[in-house]
Amino acid sequence: IAGSINMPMQSVPQSLEAIRKLQSDAELVVICHHGARSMYVAQFLQHQGFDDLINLRGGIDAWSRQVDPTVPVY
Repeated sequence: IAGSINMPMQSVPQSLEAIRKLQSDAELVVICHHGARSMYVAQFLQHQGFDDLINLRGGIDAWSRQVDPTVPVY
């Protein structure tokens, strides 16, 4: 997805300051393959004080099927 940044789930807790800088510029959309792991990350970020974020329900798989079929699924 254009403009996206790949950040593995396990690196999120130690990357909070970098994520705060990203959120100052734009709304955060958290994604994963099917939306389950990103839901946990979104909840974690909300508990850390982030409020302008979205979990992409259905993940990149749903995005590819429903929005942009050029995005490969894995």
